[in-house]
Amino acid sequence: MRLSDACAQGTQRIGVLGGTFDPIHIGHLVVADNALQQLALDTILFAPAGQPPHKPDRAISSATDRKAMIEIAIAGRPEFARSDIDIDREGPSFTVDLLRRIDETFSPAALFFVMGADSLRDFSTWSRPESILQIARIAVARRPGAIIDDHVMSSVPGLAERLHLLDSPLSHISSTDLRARVRRGQTIRYLLPQGVHDYIDAKYLYRAERPAPT
Repeated sequence: MRLSDACAQGTQRIGVLGGTFDPIHIGHLVVADNALQQLALDTILFAPAGQPPHKPDRAISSATDRKAMIEIAIAGRPEFARSDIDIDREGPSFTVDLLRRIDETFSPAALFFVMGADSLRDFSTWSRPESILQIARIAVARRPGAIIDDHVMSSVPGLAERLHLLDSPLSHISSTDLRARVRRGQTIRYLLPQGVHDYIDAKYLYRAERPAPT
């Protein structure tokens, strides 16, 4: 489902899951599914980033490949939608700008920005975190080793009042690790949907070298 389709259906409670999704994996889907249920959301938007400002030196897979992998991963789940509102624009991808554009599209819907607890620790360093809290509530999935203490909760005014903690199965899966495993020739099967696994194989993504043309 595309963003325009979700909007046409009059979605009122919307979860937004951002990231590079390079690649999307089971951990993303588990967090999205738990957020959908626990927050009684109508839709979860998977919003791939165009140019993440915190990853300026890393080569990122093409927008075409990342969008295709998301579409494969969420197929058959009408509650999940892909939003291209960030990836199809020029310039750095700041969360506050993404949420503002989604808010303008869906208003007066309630927005919930979904993230992991490790990201919450750095929330105060993000661009305009107070503005983010004015646009959306924050839904946080606990992550191994990521402690949400009073220091984190008080790092941005109003954060504690706008925060929802999600009970979600713990996962050590990360896109960074998956890319590294592919480069080393290790299996990534069962760590992401089978269709995404097959797409990575077919496109030779993340490999140190592509096979010579025949």
